[in-house]
Amino acid sequence: MESQTRPVVVIGAGMGGLASAIRLAAAGCAVTLVEAAATPGGKMRTLPSPAGPVDAGPTVLTMRQVFDDLFALDGERLENHLTLLPQAILARHWWDDGSRLDLTGNPDTDSAAITAFAGPREARAFRRFDRLAQGLHQAFDAPVMQAPKPNLAAILRATLARPAIWRALIPGLSLAGLLGRQFRDPRLVQLFARYATYVGGRPTHAPGVLALIWRAEAEGVWAVQGGMHQLALALADLAHRLGVDLRLATPARRIVRQGGRVTGVQLHDGQTLPCAACVFAGDPAALAAGHLGEGLDAAVPARATQPRSLSAWVWSFAATVEGPVAADLIHHNLFFSANPKAEFGPLGTGDMPEAPSLYLCAEDRAAGRVPSGPERFEIIVNAPPGRPDHPKDFAECHARTFQRLRQMGLRFSPEPGPEALTTPAMLDRLFPGSTGSIYGRSPEGTFAAFARPQARTALPGLYLAGGGAHPGAGVPMAALSGKHAAAAVLLDLTSASMSRPTVTPGGILTGSRTTGRAPSR
Repeated sequence: MESQTRPVVVIGAGMGGLASAIRLAAAGCAVTLVEAAATPGGKMRTLPSPAGPVDAGPTVLTMRQVFDDLFALDGERLENHLTLLPQAILARHWWDDGSRLDLTGNPDTDSAAITAFAGPREARAFRRFDRLAQGLHQAFDAPVMQAPKPNLAAILRATLARPAIWRALIPGLSLAGLLGRQFRDPRLVQLFARYATYVGGRPTHAPGVLALIWRAEAEGVWAVQGGMHQLALALADLAHRLGVDLRLATPARRIVRQGGRVTGVQLHDGQTLPCAACVFAGDPAALAAGHLGEGLDAAVPARATQPRSLSAWVWSFAATVEGPVAADLIHHNLFFSANPKAEFGPLGTGDMPEAPSLYLCAEDRAAGRVPSGPERFEIIVNAPPGRPDHPKDFAECHARTFQRLRQMGLRFSPEPGPEALTTPAMLDRLFPGSTGSIYGRSPEGTFAAFARPQARTALPGLYLAGGGAHPGAGVPMAALSGKHAAAAVLLDLTSASMSRPTVTPGGILTGSRTTGRAPSR
């Protein structure tokens, strides 16, 4: 259609930005995608190491179909451009008492493993929990995750058809509380409660419905050969083949408005790109913070971005690992705290966990082989959002990470220095407006999932994508947000009666100082 030839500017080449740009270009739009960083990927970033680029962002890939669908838009197959490695073991879980549990996503295999781990009663409890999580996933997938906005009527119909899931939907019931009713073994409560942190919440405050994340993961986990950043590179290549004008190292300075709607995006060098629509794929909180110019605070209500989700301290480095359990590391490993209260209690007061659980990704073990020399590792420690860097943070985080791993039977040589650590304050600088929060709005609270901003904003011509928008955090969720944003743009461009945006000399399109201190991604 004629309206589809109107230019669209996408700000931010993370998963949401890439997915929306790909879909808009496939539909015939003229798309320019601007990204402040020198590489695409957003939070799917890397740090250099002697063993090659090591991931410093997400490491878990689920819901592969979301990405198969993107390549199919150009008549292509994902496997022709990217090697995905299915993980037979979803994760290996470790505790201080020497116990260990592998989960595969197969109910029979996992039930047998839990029988050996905690006894037949807990295995029966797992079967009940698995059915509950499956029912929740089926009830919420179509009307929430796949829908452009949560469909309350469809949710009600889906939940009424599955009375067995009602116990997970009790207002005020936390995920930890739900699991405490399912399991007697505190290790299993701790394990499945961990899924709250996958979307930036504390298990004692996040709602029980998040149990569905277990089934989303159980349906398949893949690793990306070469690291997760290869997925971003492959999507950027796909966007280029579809005609997207991808401009890296090009910060956006200001979203330009005329006549009460978006008409352009001003870049940091003063150039303005006229557009009929703009998809902002950064943190929606950046709009109210002034990082894209003044007067955008009304575009997204404050309740859609506040309160904030968890942040993280992230170690990304290469080393040789030794010790009694070094050979037993797999791609995804979780070393659980002996005292969950000493982990999540301090997070609630803005402090570093006294006894953190540690997620360790052995990046080069995705194919099931143990490297003979230095290998790449990413270790994630939960952190509170909005925490500034403190002089003692590096030493304390280093001790609480690597002393703990030595106690668990792992020694790294060499142990990483400050250059390998990404802090919450660094994440805030990399992603302006985020306060270092990785997952956007907090998932804590019974109705938090319904509070996230949707693709359309209150400002005509401005749309949102990324992990801070509906349907939420996580690699596939961010990509689905791009799908929703693209659909909204296309519908509005083809149905609304509007005049073409034009660039007028001077006035509102001339350069002006942004209120933010850093350009937005």
